[in-house]
Amino acid sequence: MKKVELLAPVGNMEKFKMALHYGADAVFLGGKMFNLRAGSNNLSDEELEYAVNYAHERGKKVYVTLNVIPHNDELDLLPDYVKFLEKIGVDGVIVADLGVFQIVKENTNLSISVSTQASNTNWCSVKMWKDMGARRVVLARELTLEDIAEIRAKVPDIELEVFVHGAMCMSISGRCLLSNYMTGRDANRGDCAQSCRWKYNIVEETRPGEYMPIFEDEHGTYIFNSKDLCCIEFLDKLLDIGVDSLKIEGRMKGIYYVANCVKVYRDAIDCYYSGNYKYNPKWLEELQSVSHRSYTTGFYMGKPGAEAQNYNDRNSYSQSHQLVAKVEKKLPNNEYVLAIRNKLHVGEKLEVVSPGISTREITLPPMMLLNRDKDKVVEEIESANPNSFVKIKIDEDLNELDMLRKRI
Repeated sequence: MKKVELLAPVGNMEKFKMALHYGADAVFLGGKMFNLRAGSNNLSDEELEYAVNYAHERGKKVYVTLNVIPHNDELDLLPDYVKFLEKIGVDGVIVADLGVFQIVKENTNLSISVSTQASNTNWCSVKMWKDMGARRVVLARELTLEDIAEIRAKVPDIELEVFVHGAMCMSISGRCLLSNYMTGRDANRGDCAQSCRWKYNIVEETRPGEYMPIFEDEHGTYIFNSKDLCCIEFLDKLLDIGVDSLKIEGRMKGIYYVANCVKVYRDAIDCYYSGNYKYNPKWLEELQSVSHRSYTTGFYMGKPGAEAQNYNDRNSYSQSHQLVAKVEKKLPNNEYVLAIRNKLHVGEKLEVVSPGISTREITLPPMMLLNRDKDKVVEEIESANPNSFVKIKIDEDLNELDMLRKRI
């Protein structure tokens, strides 16, 4: 049986390695041009080439986002750029614009995925893209399970990619003009200000200065502010349909978010293909451990109503755990170098997060502060601050890229 692809978001090289370590089959990432995450670090040309080689050595894939809606003055650079991507061996590009699609086709033999920005909501448009030469279509998020099943049945010979987790946009497939209109930052050129998360009231024309909440609450409303998508509780239904790729949103999120989301969906996917699928409540517990808005099933179960919006709280983020350190290096004699992400103290109870759904508890042993080069001990310390490196010795088997977290 052909297994579904688990596709993870990557915003820099650290997230790239974490995504693969925790079980992603493929990653999508942006270079320094033509992608919709201007606020992310993205990867230089040298980093892109390294990432492709690193992934291929491990049997993984790399897709590069070319999903901007470009203006005329940007097109001149595109032919050479896509030729470069083909030369370094990327596994495909993600395209939203017809002009970009044409340039990729004319200059390369790259595999093309049609972005969710293209708003494909019916089988006929999916078939059109297939006939034009697309290998995959990333379906719009405004589809039910029944809609996707019909597309799969009527266009069986094209790959279908769907979002299963992450932030939702209030506009159809992310094609929003609020940010551009309000701040001059163009969402369709990678620089969204997330104006949909702001607080809104209405003003009646003859009553200037009188601000009335759109929703009946004394604090106003965040009427455009969607909850986050989470499909873990019905993932088997998507897999039953026969989609080809499950996509996690979040190129601008941190390593704990990327790693933990990947490991949960990896475990659920493996459980499905084991032939003994049973929903594990631990999956949702782990997804609630990362910073997130309240979860929603999006459009998959039908058109969402008021329950899908965060009407009264723009900053309705919650999480049960906090990342405090990452295992930077494994040394001989049970010693480890830790990269500190949040303040922690000797003697604290921490959880070790490794690939796989299980975690285990440790007590933080004495810490030795290291210099910037991480090769000399400065002093023994009782507490460590963010962005520092420490060495510990512990009778516990840890691996590089494992994470340490504590309950909040």
